[in-house]
Amino acid sequence: MELGLLYEFEAPMPWAGEHPWGQRTVERAAYKNCVEQIVLADKKGFHTAWLVEHHFREGRSHMPCNEVVLGALSQITEQIRLGFGVALMPHEFIHPARIAEKVATVDLLSGGRAEWGMGRSTPMEQIAFDVDRPRSKEKMLAAAKTVVGMWEQEYYEEDSEFLKFPKRMVTPKPYQYPHPPCWMAASSEETIRMAGQNGLGLLCFSIMQPLEKLAGLIDIYRQEQLAAKPVTSIHTNKVGVYTLVHCTESRKKFDTNRVWDSMWWWYRTSAEFILKWEMSHLTQEEKAKAFPLLKKQADGDFDIHEFDRQDMVIIGTPDECLQKFLKYEEAGIDQVLCYVNFGYLPQDAVLECITLLGDYVIPELKAMGAKRTASGIERSIAMQAAE
Repeated sequence: MELGLLYEFEAPMPWAGEHPWGQRTVERAAYKNCVEQIVLADKKGFHTAWLVEHHFREGRSHMPCNEVVLGALSQITEQIRLGFGVALMPHEFIHPARIAEKVATVDLLSGGRAEWGMGRSTPMEQIAFDVDRPRSKEKMLAAAKTVVGMWEQEYYEEDSEFLKFPKRMVTPKPYQYPHPPCWMAASSEETIRMAGQNGLGLLCFSIMQPLEKLAGLIDIYRQEQLAAKPVTSIHTNKVGVYTLVHCTESRKKFDTNRVWDSMWWWYRTSAEFILKWEMSHLTQEEKAKAFPLLKKQADGDFDIHEFDRQDMVIIGTPDECLQKFLKYEEAGIDQVLCYVNFGYLPQDAVLECITLLGDYVIPELKAMGAKRTASGIERSIAMQAAE
């Protein structure tokens, strides 16, 4: 199993100062700190740095132009792969030609290190861009086919329901042939099935659900992959799951690093956003059922440690984190996207986390994987000899 990173470039509120300087100050720090973290992760053996694309998510995500930051990272890193986590695909967000251009450009600049994730975004963003929400899934897959066509064909033209595009050479073409690996963000069983049916890698999360439930959804994804009809030219059958990760030499540092406060901030801001923009039609009782921890917290009956006990997050010493990562691997996960920069964590604590994971956890995971591979080869040889 591989370890990657996921970044939203957070700017937790309230900001220290009124407009215009409060926002500008926190954004300057966020961009500087996150880039420093990713450069360190590159040296420590992390597989992929995934950067989101979100718009108008004040406080939570100030990363609308992931292609710009990925392009910058391509020039100051050497090994780490650079993931669009994700590129928003419905046509109202952006013309498919622009997606083809920006992903291919990052792939060229990085020498073939791009990973292409696709998604539809949130209702809040879809409304702002006037996206045809009922047909957003259709448009996402249609745009994906268009992008691949633009990469693979010398000249491309299309006359379809969603796009009228005259014959043009779309440049540049990707460094990787035929194109970078393709993934899809999914959170519900319906969209997880869609990712599998279309031969796309799966990007999802664990913090909102116990690991056992996630393992069941991964099984569904793998079953759908058996009869997949890939929408792109690469059949990607991998699962990447993101969760909050904090590794430190001692749990005694949790309070100093504000781990529990930061974890609650992440859950609260996620839940409140989803309730406002995706579940506004529900009754109060239905909302409380969807996010029971919010009500428990309001009633003074909430234990933040429940996230840890149910393995929804990975926190602790290097050995404790390793044991949790192994549970994720047993659940069928190919890559954990470590969300190491969340809430109020100080920069030195995040850098320590990346260092400890890189120095201790990643080598152990690689060594265990090599042993399993060697054992599998030995068993295969023994079986062939017996025949």
